[in-house]
Amino acid sequence: MRVRLPFVVPLLALAAGALAVSACSPKTVVVNAVGNALAGESSSWGRDDDPDLVRDATPFALKTIESLLEQSPNHTGLLLAASSGFTEYAYAFVQSDADFVEARDLGAATALRTRAQKLYRRAREYGLRGLEVKNPGFRATLRSNPPAAVAAVRAKADVPLLYWTAAAWALEISLAKQDAELTADLPLTGLMIHRALELDEGYGGGALYDFLLAYDGGRPASAGGSVERARADFEKALAFADGTRAAPYVGFAETVSVGTQNRAEFVALLKAALAVDPNRAPDQRLANLVAQKRARWLLGRADELFIE
Repeated sequence: MRVRLPFVVPLLALAAGALAVSACSPKTVVVNAVGNALAGESSSWGRDDDPDLVRDATPFALKTIESLLEQSPNHTGLLLAASSGFTEYAYAFVQSDADFVEARDLGAATALRTRAQKLYRRAREYGLRGLEVKNPGFRATLRSNPPAAVAAVRAKADVPLLYWTAAAWALEISLAKQDAELTADLPLTGLMIHRALELDEGYGGGALYDFLLAYDGGRPASAGGSVERARADFEKALAFADGTRAAPYVGFAETVSVGTQNRAEFVALLKAALAVDPNRAPDQRLANLVAQKRARWLLGRADELFIE
């Protein structure tokens, strides 16, 4: 299954400020305050117009979050920041780089995908920890009775944890197609996203539907996939995005248009992605720049992707 996800919440809050404050505040109070800030949905990172700058800064922020988690291991804000941050970093700056370099250096691409898979696993574990804190017994029940586990998540505030945990898990699975045990977990991610839809359908401006268009459109019908459902997911994503996000166009083009060998649709969708103004929704600027970079790369590969 192809899974392509946007930055639907800001990458991370700037961790350097947290370190500066910690010198003059009680440890627990500071750690918890920073965790609350990192869980917030407002940050200059998502508005940045320089993806390379964000790429270089993110590892420091992620390691800072992990250091803070050592002091406050059950802080759900920190666990959410770790889950979302590692997922976003792995997707935008590791897995995507693997795709970009594969044609000229297969060894480098393989190494990057191995690294991305490890980062997704780390993100998944942080997300599951967060869900367990909020919903004790979640992990065990998810294995023994998945529908009951997700039904027990009742708070709208838990939707980000559901989304990022499922996203990290699905992306990890997408890079481990030979791991039958891990691949068997894919339906769990679908259950989590559908529960998130029930709690907050519009989360992330349609990001839940971005996930589903890949989930439904990237699997064969024999495995529960459906092009028709993926098209419905795509329309929902567009409706919630209201012209502010390029990701739905890129995800549908790469997943469904390539799968159905519809080159004209593929080109039209990627051109629509490139037509999105990154400045129209400043909080989505970085996400749109990342998606548009992928759109240009995909257009350059059209002859490889379509058999005519």
